[in-house]
Amino acid sequence: MIRPLLTLAACAVFAGPALAQTTKTREQSAASGKQVRILLAPNLKKDCSLGPQPEIKITSGPKNGALIQRAGKLKTPATYRCPNTEANVQAVFYESKAGFTGTDEVTVEVKGADGQTTIETIKIKVGGPGGAKSETTDL
Repeated sequence: MIRPLLTLAACAVFAGPALAQTTKTREQSAASGKQVRILLAPNLKKDCSLGPQPEIKITSGPKNGALIQRAGKLKTPATYRCPNTEANVQAVFYESKAGFTGTDEVTVEVKGADGQTTIETIKIKVGGPGGAKSETTDL
């Protein structure tokens, strides 16, 4: 009885790297009190075929603002790995408290269309009213 359990435990240890999550950290700028898109996850697999809708889980919310999740459709930009492809997307938007300037941070877990899970920590530098690009407020 012990041998099967040890074999099962060994398989679980060796399977760990195959199930590992990708972790990323990046920075984003935002204007104080204005909404800005901080994450966009399309339902595209690595081969550019359509897959299931990505799953987004906020694992650590901002201390000085709020997050909003939205779903919609977008055409990928020409510079994307799957250029000019219409896809369903999940997006996360951040808006700081009015008058707040400084740094905020969120951590988001994204399970993409290909089943890969990525944990992304986004450090948000909140500045004055001109700190964010206007095109990042659209879905």
